[in-house]
Parts: sequence; C-alpha cells; structure tokens
Amino acid sequence: MAMQFGRVVGVDLPVSRLVLGTMILRPDALEEGFALLDAAVAAGLNTLDLAWVYGGGHSERIVGQWLEARGNRSQMVILTKGAHPNGDRQRVTPWDIAADLHDSLARLRTPYIDIYLLHRDNPALPVGPIVEALNEHHRAGRIRAFGGSNWTHDRLQAANDYAADQGLVPFTASSPHYSLAEQVDDPWGPGCVGVSGPAQEAARAWYAATDLPLFAYSSLARGFFSGRISRQSFVANPDGIDGACRRAYCHEVNFQRLDRATELAAAKGVSVAQVALAYVLQQPLNLFALVGAANAAEIAANVAALDLELSAAELAWLDLRA
Repeated sequence: MAMQFGRVVGVDLPVSRLVLGTMILRPDALEEGFALLDAAVAAGLNTLDLAWVYGGGHSERIVGQWLEARGNRSQMVILTKGAHPNGDRQRVTPWDIAADLHDSLARLRTPYIDIYLLHRDNPALPVGPIVEALNEHHRAGRIRAFGGSNWTHDRLQAANDYAADQGLVPFTASSPHYSLAEQVDDPWGPGCVGVSGPAQEAARAWYAATDLPLFAYSSLARGFFSGRISRQSFVANPDGIDGACRRAYCHEVNFQRLDRATELAAAKGVSVAQVALAYVLQQPLNLFALVGAANAAEIAANVAALDLELSAAELAWLDLRA
C-alpha cells in the first residue's frame, strides 16, 4: 500500500492522489484534529483540501496551527478555495478574491497557497478580470497554482484562452464533483458542477484531452458509497442522511450503481467505499480524489483502494454501461 502522486503545474511538490478534506475539523476537538492530520501524513497524504467557508474559517485556522506546530509547511500541499457566494450576492470579483485570499493566508499562517481555487463561478461575468486578478496574486507569490472549483469545462477553456491571448498564467487545476454517482441535483444550491454520468461525457473528454488536473470533490458522493447507506436505510429514515447527499445522489440511477458496487465489494472481499473510490482513481484522467476521513482507520481504508484493481469490464458494469 503505497501512496501515488501526480503533478500540478506551478506546485513544486508532488501531489498525493488522495487529498484529505478538512471540513470535519473543529476548534473544540483540536487534539483529535491534529491526530487526524498526523495520521494522514503517516499514510502518505501530503495534500489537504480547505476553503474559506469551511467551519466558518476554523478548518483553515486549525490547519494553520497544525502546520506551525509540526513545522512541516514546506512538505505539505495546501489547496484552499475562496470567492464563495453568500446569502446576499455573488462574490467572484477581484476584490472578494483578494479579501478571501488574505484571510486564508492569515488563518493558515503561511505566505503562500500551493493551489488556490475559486469555489464557485459567476458565468454572467467575463473571464478576463478574474484571470487578471489571479495572475496578480501569482506574481506577488501569494499563490503557486490556481483554478476553479465548480467551473464548467467551457468556462475553464474560456479562461485559458484568455490567458493564452494575453500572455498570462492559465488555470492549472479544477475541482468539480466526480464519483461513481451522477450529481442529479445541486447538493448545496445552484452552481455546483459535476462531471459524472452519461450527460457529462463531453466534459470528461475535455479533461482527458487537456490533461488538466481534476480534484474530484465528494469522490464517495457525500457518503452515498460509504457502506452506511442502502435502499433499505434510505426508505426507513431518509432524513437521517446528509441533506446534500440526499438531494444530489439518493436517486434510483445511483441506487442501481450502489447495488452493483455492493455486489462487487462482496465478491472481492473489500468495502463498498473501496470499490467506489477505486472506480474514481482508475479513470483515464489526471485525477486526484478528495476524501473524507474521521480517523486513521478510515484513512488507511482509503489508501488501500489505490491497490484495488478493477477491469475495464468491471468499471463499465459499475457505471451501468454494461
């Protein structure tokens, strides 16, 4: 069981293909949070996924404290996100990008972010000022690489066409939803972009053609493939399932995939989560999987999925293509 690594243009370090999500971190459980981050590093993960909005800023603050306490900033790849809309307005503007970025730098106690992503897009705005603003922060050394989360491939292409025309640094990373499940509805309101399922074949072809690093959020579909959800549990207690998972993934087309993942997991003697994660990791894409974990055992189980080999026939069968 060895970690696999990839590369992101602009980032000096290799980037672990499993990226630990940090939404679980809480200020009233600092010791447990530090232990989780230590376990991730011990398992070979060197990349953390954060955002300005996570935990009201506490995820970034806790990681900043941990980086300082461990003295390991130069060994870690920090991915964080900004410019998330609030209840009043869209915030994909040069001013909001700057404000959120400076907050994140202060919380993380670091002079730079390895990978900075815009948490949402505002397709009503031209890409030019956004690309210009990100290049300004890149020139200042505040960010090493940048891109978009929940940006469609068409908007990503438009941003990079603008960068090429103006001699600027392009987007070199993207983070849409990708998992064995189709994102049938927006998990957190309008503007959530997924690239799973037959309707998103063109998006996946674009990622394959461009080789743009894809950081797949909700790679286990918000716990849909955790092994804790079944048709029976959903019928018995739908309100007991995370609301974002229920809205986006608890649909018949995905329960059919869950049935098959459960069957294949039993045949191979592994967990449903490991089958679903192996499915993601074995796609012909420059892909990094964002994973959640509550403890060292869950981290180890995720890492073990790297060694689970699925045949082309099994991959197609899981995705209802055979």
